[in-house]
Amino acid sequence: MASEEQLSAIKGAKVLMVGAGGIGCELLKTLALSGFQDIHIIDMDTIEVSNLNRQFLFRQSHVGQSKAKVARDAVLRFRPNISITPYHANVKESRFNVDFYKEFDVVLNGLDNLDARRHVNRLCLAADVPLVESGTTGFLGQVTVHLKGKTECYECQPKPAPKTYPVCTITSTPSKFVHCIVWAKDLLFAKLFGDKNLENDLNVRSSDATNLSEHSEDVFECRKGEDIEQYGRRIYDHVFGHNIEVALSNEETWKNRNKPRPIYSKDVFPDKLTKENGKTKKGSATDDASAMASLGLKNPQDVWSLAENSRVFYESLRLFFSKRQKEIGNLTFDKDDQLAVEFVTAAANIRASSFGIPLHSLFEAKGIAGNIVHAVATTNAIIAGLIVIEAIKVLKKDSNNYRMTYCLEHPSKKLLLMPVEPYESNKSCYVCSETPLSLEVNTHHSKLRDFVDKIVKAKLGMNFPVIMSGASIIYEVGEDLEEDMVAIYAANLEKALSELPSPVISGTVLTVEDLQQEFSCRINIKHREEFDEEKEPDGMLLSGRVEAPVDKNSNKPIGNGESTSNALSTEEIQEGEKDVEIQETSELVENVTGKKRKLSEVSKGTIPDHSGLPDESSRNQNQLEKLDVDDEDDELIISNDWESLTKKKRL
Repeated sequence: MASEEQLSAIKGAKVLMVGAGGIGCELLKTLALSGFQDIHIIDMDTIEVSNLNRQFLFRQSHVGQSKAKVARDAVLRFRPNISITPYHANVKESRFNVDFYKEFDVVLNGLDNLDARRHVNRLCLAADVPLVESGTTGFLGQVTVHLKGKTECYECQPKPAPKTYPVCTITSTPSKFVHCIVWAKDLLFAKLFGDKNLENDLNVRSSDATNLSEHSEDVFECRKGEDIEQYGRRIYDHVFGHNIEVALSNEETWKNRNKPRPIYSKDVFPDKLTKENGKTKKGSATDDASAMASLGLKNPQDVWSLAENSRVFYESLRLFFSKRQKEIGNLTFDKDDQLAVEFVTAAANIRASSFGIPLHSLFEAKGIAGNIVHAVATTNAIIAGLIVIEAIKVLKKDSNNYRMTYCLEHPSKKLLLMPVEPYESNKSCYVCSETPLSLEVNTHHSKLRDFVDKIVKAKLGMNFPVIMSGASIIYEVGEDLEEDMVAIYAANLEKALSELPSPVISGTVLTVEDLQQEFSCRINIKHREEFDEEKEPDGMLLSGRVEAPVDKNSNKPIGNGESTSNALSTEEIQEGEKDVEIQETSELVENVTGKKRKLSEVSKGTIPDHSGLPDESSRNQNQLEKLDVDDEDDELIISNDWESLTKKKRL
């Protein structure tokens, strides 16, 4: 039972919830049942059928409606006397500014992406409002508490960027199935069905000059008088046959690699079989536009043979052109588009077969392509309860008992929940400690647009930036700008940094602000002539901000972190448990009673050395290696947070 002090704190509190999805539904229910009287919810999403298996405030009849509004209505049915204010909106809208956040006693996050989390973190810092952050993925979850000046902020610890792959690896030398998925989804699917005006690296390093007009310029366009089967065979032969032959012509590439095998349609389908298959297709028009349904393939967990993948490739291509012709040219890959998933699965498997990479089922391929880690409703409920517990402590100003709590899949010393004291802010954090940053960039070649897109927005997470060199504004975004200033700033975007009205050269100090977030930082510019295209694809290098530590052997981040949308790479989702390296540590952690002791004493073997991994402990460790987690739907991303558990300085 809650004490009188707790009840008083609860009833008088004004709470902001951000997110009404997997965690949000459980959190709103728990807040209402715990006695909270004034709750505000922000969520921009609408309800989808796939939400119904774990977001229990929603029903089939609610599909397509606002999550925030439906969640409010559902809870008011059993708690009609409380106030719930829903906002069907993006949390980054200008109306949700610092003054808006100052109205609340505590902010509770149940978000699904890094960008929004950073945004809320900065507004909470600016408004000096406590933030309780959370996330779940599968059986794993966490709740952390962030108070300005008392604990670390959300951005004090490193968040690895999404995994990227060099173009040459994707187009010429794939070694993992995820490489084939990226090729099929981001290159081939986009080339055939997406915007024709966008640049596409599908033929990078895979077309020779002598056959350029025949094999690169026209191959992806359907020719006059060509039926869909002829077109399909030509595409198949080009991407799985000709391009592989061209790649093989560079003998230097294959000195230390296994050579791929060109695959042509005639090798997979004899002419007779192809014709018979074509007749079957024409007579089996389906209303649901599914290649699997057309071909009688029923189980998505079956691994198709090369021949079956080839038939699915042909059939999905045919269905796109026969049933979805109007969409071609505007399509982007969507994990909920069955036909798109079928096409990408088939194309990735054919390419994998060529390069000697094991084939995968449609179910597995969809998980990789869509960054899917399936959600568990029970974990959401546990995390929601922990959020409310920490929120009550915050409202009571009971700082001595704040805890960051981690939910494990496998018991450690018979514990599934591991509470840890919060940590003080990182003195190197550019968000809450205002540490200057440094940027190495070729100031003669890089444009202001590159700096804005790759650094200010992508790396620093600013939405409405103002960039100043000394007292001169060289770029600004805002709704109240005059037209002539908008034109000047637009022109500046296309200029090299050194050619701006206030030249940005080596030694220049730029001040970058986001007025909505009330956040600013300083960036010291250092000119650098050359960059490694594969290791430094942005053509610039930002340092001074908290970066994820990298394993020297695998070049994979090992610090706590998270990505957007994305955040865990498809490679890590598929192969994380067997690829991850365990770090030795002997730092102190809190056990449930709050007594500090060595981590090895919490569970003997939980943090093993490299000489051996006990089954139970290695499972926990492999999962905790990815534990800064995202909630919401099935697109959940997690990254390593074990070091934040063991190596951060305590308050």
